[in-house]
Amino acid sequence: MAFTPYTFTSAQLVDIRRFCGYPAYGDGAVVFPYPWIMKQYLALEYRLQHMSTDEGNVVVTTYLTNLYTLESAVPGAGTNLDTDAAAVWKHNKNEVRDRMALFDGWRRRLCQFLGVPVGPQMAQGNGIELVV
Repeated sequence: MAFTPYTFTSAQLVDIRRFCGYPAYGDGAVVFPYPWIMKQYLALEYRLQHMSTDEGNVVVTTYLTNLYTLESAVPGAGTNLDTDAAAVWKHNKNEVRDRMALFDGWRRRLCQFLGVPVGPQMAQGNGIELVV
C-alpha cells in the first residue's frame, strides 16, 4: 500500500508554524537572527510534509480547532478588564494570564505531537540557544 502524505492548506501551514512558535517562513531564505534555528525549522517542515492522513487529521481536528478557539478567547477576555466586581460576579483578575497559559499549553502539546522543539518565539527565558 502506497503512503499518501496529508496535504495541509497554505493557511494551515502558516498557523501550525506560528502556533509552534516559529517565525514566518517567507521564501525560506535564512536571515539574521534565525539561522541557528534552521535545523529545528527543517525538522518541522519535514514532519508537515510527511504526515500520514490520520496524523494530519489529528493536527487539524484536535489541535488547530482548539488553538483557534483558545487564541480568539484571549482578546475577548479584554472586555472584562475594566470590571473588578459587579453585583455577586467577581472578575478573575488573572483571566488573561490563565487563558494565555492554557493556549500556550496547547501550543506545546502540538509541538510534542509533531515531535519538534518549540520555536524561538515560545522558548522559555530569552529564547537564545547555543549550538556547540
